[in-house]
Amino acid sequence: MRFLVTLVAMLVIVARSARADTFDVLFEQPELDRWMYPFNATPGTRSTFSVFGSDREVPTQFDARDGQVLLAFDTDAGIPSGGGASGYVITSAEVTVQVANDLVFRLDPTSDPWTCFLPSTDARVTADADPGQPIELFGVGFRGGWSASSFQENTVFANAGQSALSPGVRNAFAAQVDAQGVALDVSNNPRQGFQAQPFAIGNVQGLAAGALVPMNAVLKFTLNVTDPGTQRYLAAGLDAGRLFLSVSALTLVQQQGGSFPSFYSKENALVVFGLAQPPRLRIRVETVSPCIATDLDCDGRVDFGDIALALLDFGPCDACASDVDGSGVVDFGDVAFILLDFG
Repeated sequence: MRFLVTLVAMLVIVARSARADTFDVLFEQPELDRWMYPFNATPGTRSTFSVFGSDREVPTQFDARDGQVLLAFDTDAGIPSGGGASGYVITSAEVTVQVANDLVFRLDPTSDPWTCFLPSTDARVTADADPGQPIELFGVGFRGGWSASSFQENTVFANAGQSALSPGVRNAFAAQVDAQGVALDVSNNPRQGFQAQPFAIGNVQGLAAGALVPMNAVLKFTLNVTDPGTQRYLAAGLDAGRLFLSVSALTLVQQQGGSFPSFYSKENALVVFGLAQPPRLRIRVETVSPCIATDLDCDGRVDFGDIALALLDFGPCDACASDVDGSGVVDFGDVAFILLDFG
């Protein structure tokens, strides 16, 4: 009898602490995509959006990361929300956007030092060692009384009394996130003198670094889910059921000029008719759910496997999961509790 109990216990003990479910979901378009640019007169309805920096020779005007793209995916359509951020382990995540202009910017899949984006008169300025500037994916931070639950596609760029043309006023901004979950606005990282840490840098499969990017190329961001800040941010978004992300770049431009990346939005007519691709998110995640006390193997049901685990621990057992009634001893009282929840 003891052998049979031990054998059953060995088969289920690996799942004793929690029940894990695995999800691999492709979100084929965002619920929200917004060109976050102070001159955008049609928020949430534009057919394309672009990313670029402001004129680095005029460092007091606009954000350094001037044209940003705001994306939000309602993840609870495919992944249960409300599990608590600690209940999600993201194993991989990818975001894709499709290029809407032809051969106007060069692919740069690596980070550039922040000193490349200083005014030419600044003694700290350095030359960009490779062609192009990276297109980067970040989380999103909020200010001005707005939050991930309240910000919509047509929410004001900046609150009343603030000039939308001033740096540091946009209500939703590209942000890096540290291991404690603190969001840091990266919209002006060259002026503030720090290297931004994106979740991912965009790349095009099969295209060489420095090459001009053709129309309809798919730019892929493979998120670094091993980074504690990225992992924590993604898990918090899944818990809330909506995940915000931001695409931005410091592409060098002149005032009212320059060549910079443009992408299809979900409102684009080509997207509507299936001829182009909107921004997409694919995410793979394990959800870990706590179990009721009598579900000792945490498989979602109370059955003979749980009784077997209790019998394996029979006798004095300090802080033992099988000690359901907390008496310090695993006995028939604990088995009785298991039988009450049987099923």
